Amino acid sequence: MKRRNFVQNSVLAGASLLTTGLLKPDPATAATTAPDTGKPFHLNYGIHDGMFKNHAGDDFIDQIKFAYDQGFRSIEDNGMARRPVDQQKKIGDTLAKLGMAMGVFVQPGLGNDTNLLASGKAEHLDKFIASCKEAVEVAKRINSKLVTVVPGDFVRNLPIGIQTGNVIEAIKKGTAIIEPHGLVMVLEPLSDNPDLFLRTPDQAYAICKAVGSPSCKILYDMYHVQRNQGNIIPTLNWIYDEIGYYQIGDNPGRKEPGTGEVNYKNIFKHIYDKGYKGVLGMEHGTAGAGKEGELALIKAYREADSFM
Repeated sequence: MKRRNFVQNSVLAGASLLTTGLLKPDPATAATTAPDTGKPFHLNYGIHDGMFKNHAGDDFIDQIKFAYDQGFRSIEDNGMARRPVDQQKKIGDTLAKLGMAMGVFVQPGLGNDTNLLASGKAEHLDKFIASCKEAVEVAKRINSKLVTVVPGDFVRNLPIGIQTGNVIEAIKKGTAIIEPHGLVMVLEPLSDNPDLFLRTPDQAYAICKAVGSPSCKILYDMYHVQRNQGNIIPTLNWIYDEIGYYQIGDNPGRKEPGTGEVNYKNIFKHIYDKGYKGVLGMEHGTAGAGKEGELALIKAYREADSFM
């Protein structure tokens, strides 16, 4: 018997047993074979490495394929630049074959405490420029247009205006390198610690306006916005023309939508109504453990995305 006929007959036989009640469905399997399984979401949510490892294993490419089967059409990977070149290419090829998009990766070799663009010192500027050049090469391998940039820590011996000017000048030099390649650096305001220079979306907005390049935009991470100030939808409206990317995470806990205080269903509808077509990175953990936790995450996104 041909394999296709064998599979079809097996499926029909299984369906018959389920219908007659002789075979009971496994709850976990049933959850992944619901009518909307595989149907793309209204917005383009991007998974992270490890998000579906209990279903697909440790190989990120297998996780990407599993995510595609669940209806996700994008990924993001903060550590992409640290992956071996051949693995970057394999991930890029997999995305191309599936018709999936690549979201952000973090700019190579930069950390909050070592990337002190606010200081204005040549050593930090030189490192940043070298990183921009490396980011261009990584982006080519994975067909990405977005790279996350964090200016680094606050410099306490300089006035804030001087620090801001130093950051603007550094970003101008960086965009001069990446803009010809169609790459966009998205500046991310963070809430992780009080030493950070860039903390609020309006601060990032002012920098983007001063830089004046289509290759300098804002990464609007709603987890960090909620922690720093709240007011997510009005703030989004104020700075919308400079937003290049979104990231998701409920608060407290930084887990999937529905596990904290943020009304993501309303926010997703608002972003959809604004006409955003890009990736929204799922930069958060999973509230539950094992396969059940991963299925609950998928269900949470189906619920938050059901605003139509």
